[in-house]
Amino acid sequence: MTLMKSWVDSANDANHPFPLNNLPYGVFSVSDDDPHCGVAIGDMIFDCAAAEESGLIDLGVGSVFDVPFWNEVMELGADKWAELRARLTAILSEGSADQDAAKDMLVAQSDATMHMPFLVSEYTDFYAGKNHAFNVGTMFRGPENALPPNWLHIPIGYNGRASSVVVSGTDVRRPWGQLKGPNDAAPRFAPCARFDIELEVGAIVGTASDGPITVQEADDNIFGYVLLNDWSARDIQAWEYQPLGPFQAKATATTISPWIVTKAALNPFRCDTPAREVELLDHLKDCGPMLYDIDLEVTLRPEGGSESTIARTNYKEMYYSAAQQLAHHTTSGCPMNTGDLLGSGTISGPTKESRGSLLELSWGGKEPLELASGETRNFIEDNDTLTLKGAAKGDGYTIGFGDCVGKVLPALDDPYKR
Repeated sequence: MTLMKSWVDSANDANHPFPLNNLPYGVFSVSDDDPHCGVAIGDMIFDCAAAEESGLIDLGVGSVFDVPFWNEVMELGADKWAELRARLTAILSEGSADQDAAKDMLVAQSDATMHMPFLVSEYTDFYAGKNHAFNVGTMFRGPENALPPNWLHIPIGYNGRASSVVVSGTDVRRPWGQLKGPNDAAPRFAPCARFDIELEVGAIVGTASDGPITVQEADDNIFGYVLLNDWSARDIQAWEYQPLGPFQAKATATTISPWIVTKAALNPFRCDTPAREVELLDHLKDCGPMLYDIDLEVTLRPEGGSESTIARTNYKEMYYSAAQQLAHHTTSGCPMNTGDLLGSGTISGPTKESRGSLLELSWGGKEPLELASGETRNFIEDNDTLTLKGAAKGDGYTIGFGDCVGKVLPALDDPYKR
């Protein structure tokens, strides 16, 4: 596939993240307007609510775009998803007969405020990147015992907090928690000193299910993808995680990018999961290319300083696809809901420069990371801004997600002061 031309000039730049080939979905507001649904096209946002009100878009199901979330569209199912994409493409294509009617429905992204693009029903985070799991396991158990016995057989995950998922640009407050070092006689209650990020991709469930589904059915049920930063308090996690895993260490915040990139936009970039050392059981076996070739990077900017790129990797490094994760999630009969969010797990490559967390980049704080400014980091310091970026590169076009940004504010002096 090559670049599809639009009458919105800025969408025709080969390096722009939002060409006609993309058409990602978000929720925006301008001035005092109520947030509602829109589609990114070049530097602009096409107002879906205005288009629906005028009759330019009609899915035959009543109003679905005048609300501050895309869940109502998700619930319509794959046929309506395809119908909407085809209609948007027709409206915004070069030479469209609808150009005159649609041009007044464009809003500059620079004038808009972005909001959460969907209502998160529930949130599950996985531990499904082999390089990351091996690195972390090596730090704590040695390379010979790095991967747990079950790791090559199932995508390991835990249920997180949907209530703390926030949209890009939302500040994140350094958390307090119980900490206990290896030489401490007792735990203490204090601010996290080893705050971290995890570079992930989030899959959004569009079609609900009730009972086990196949990997192919799981892929069919996924509506789209976002960048996801799973903020992690490593010192809180070290004390609390045995025997049931992360809890408060992962509950501070999870930041997602503001635009939902659909499967249709990413289909040209599908690729296979890596070769497997152990054959999966039949219900989890690959049934086609289920991963995507998406370049990813992380930058860190200290307060008043310059931005440094601290990691570069690719989504194709994942060991399990989102479809496999979703299929595994349903094996017990667990119902999945429209708006469920699945975090991929940290995406790390095989080299030091491709590690998707500061825990790995600094090797547990033993190898400080040097920034462009000359400063060093073991973990995130107060007022650091972390940004996740992602893009798939096509033939003369780019499919981008919009940045996933969060600034870490200092811990409160007393979290219980009212």
